[in-house]
Amino acid sequence: MRVVIVTESFPPDVNGVAHCALQTARHLAVRGHDPLVIAPAVAGADSPDNDAPCPVVRVPSLPLPGYPQVRVALPSRRVAAAITAHRADLVHLASPFILGVRGMAAASKLGLPAVAVYQTDLAGYARTYVGAGEGAAWRRIRAVHSAADRTLAPSTAALRDLEGHGVDRVRLWPRGVDTARFRPELRDEELRRSLAPNGELIVGYVGRLAPEKQVELLSGVCGMPGVRVVVVGDGPSESSLRGALPGAVFLGRRTGDELARIFASLDVFAHTGPFETFCQTVQEAMASGVPVVAPAAGGPLDLVDHGRTGLLVKPEDVNAVTTAVATLVADPGLRASYGNAGRAAVEGRTWAVIGDLLIDHYAEVLGARTAVAA
Repeated sequence: MRVVIVTESFPPDVNGVAHCALQTARHLAVRGHDPLVIAPAVAGADSPDNDAPCPVVRVPSLPLPGYPQVRVALPSRRVAAAITAHRADLVHLASPFILGVRGMAAASKLGLPAVAVYQTDLAGYARTYVGAGEGAAWRRIRAVHSAADRTLAPSTAALRDLEGHGVDRVRLWPRGVDTARFRPELRDEELRRSLAPNGELIVGYVGRLAPEKQVELLSGVCGMPGVRVVVVGDGPSESSLRGALPGAVFLGRRTGDELARIFASLDVFAHTGPFETFCQTVQEAMASGVPVVAPAAGGPLDLVDHGRTGLLVKPEDVNAVTTAVATLVADPGLRASYGNAGRAAVEGRTWAVIGDLLIDHYAEVLGARTAVAA
């Protein structure tokens, strides 16, 4: 199967869209298929795709105003030309909004089936960043996803949201987790001593530092005796968060095996953002055997079994976050129980399993197109 993945982001970018697109391309190649990736150009990287599992076509891009880590693709004829040259059987649109719209238009013009993967709560972002624009965001989402043969939602909350806004042909496709990389055995006492030299329990957040993530909700945790807050990630909110979270350790962006070691060395993982369509870091914490605190909204509703693998709390409520973390801090037995249950819950969610489910979706879409043609 020849598949073109049109993605709004791709490594070396560090975010959920980029990671999922990479894992998709990697799995397709492993299974003997022929993927090609089309993605925005990366600033300041001479050879960003040396480690990519397949060819990558980069189109011109500009940094998003106020958030330079995010690149926005510019109009380019390379999209349609690359799809044509690859002789694609199917076009995969990863979180389509700018580049993905062009990918959808090219697929339609060429008569190719398209699978659109919904991954980013753009309407929520519009509300957070500009205080308006939700309606416009949903009109654009509805237009591109309704043109696709199938839309894949990462969680039941996202699926219901899409259907509630008039998007048809939606199916569930969750995300995988690297259970070989993220595992409890990587807990590192030397690292823990460097982060919490007085033997404090470590409560960690991993993710982008941006307004929609609401990391400032950890301010109450920073005031808890015997607790050290550790923040992993970068983004436009870093400066303000350093003031809002006194005593917290900011490690910046970490990836790969180093990130896995940090995850496993936490005592509690706390996620604060209420706009997650999935929330990959929750899965990575669970795979690392770490109990989770997360908002009862969006993707975490599917991931966290409240009272068994972690605690779900009222979204956007600093007291709820603080109380939940305090409950786990006070009870080492509960932390161990939740951590063990979390690891067990994700052991069957490898990227290989999830990748095969995606290939099944492709096959069904291609089969439906063949049946209509016949």
